[in-house]
Amino acid sequence: MSTPTLGVAMGSSPGQTATLDRDLWERLRDADEPALAELFHRHSDAIYNFAFRRTASWSAAEDVVQATFTAVWRRARAGRIDPLTLDSARPLLLVMAGHECSNVLRSSRRQTALRGRIELLEHDSTPDHSAVTAAKVDDERAMSDIRRLLDKLPAKQREVVELVIWSECSMAEAARVLGVPEGTVKSRLARARGSLAGLLDLSTDLSSKEG
Repeated sequence: MSTPTLGVAMGSSPGQTATLDRDLWERLRDADEPALAELFHRHSDAIYNFAFRRTASWSAAEDVVQATFTAVWRRARAGRIDPLTLDSARPLLLVMAGHECSNVLRSSRRQTALRGRIELLEHDSTPDHSAVTAAKVDDERAMSDIRRLLDKLPAKQREVVELVIWSECSMAEAARVLGVPEGTVKSRLARARGSLAGLLDLSTDLSSKEG
């Protein structure tokens, strides 16, 4: 059985509640392709948005989605998928996507220069998408600024911000997939909020002085 091809077009809502994820997950453990496709449909948007916030790159986020579900499928075919203990597979898939982000970023950096040269060569023969491209670049720049602030936090605080605040996981879901008590997630989130408030205040002060 070949690896299913997963498109990068996203069609589900990040906050979607997947009531039958456990059933789908059990089928996935038996290497069922339709189950994988349905999980992709339900959770690809959430992973895409999570990956963009982690990488500050739209193209890298698309690659992370593909890499995450490819990794899930490989594990399913190898019989290495554990039972799902949550009602939704989304928190677990987000953690897996987090592991893929570093790999994708390393690869995308190597390809950036080549991609830029190819785009220059093709510029005269392709439609003008400059407005769309500019908007995407602005998004990536803004996200890069946010990432620089977030990266000042300890890694364990960053991951709860990404799961609870950005990806709308519950405290209980985040605690389960991170393997820590729910109280630990709450305390990490509280410390992260306090630190980010201070960092944002500092950033604002510096910007006003520069102006």
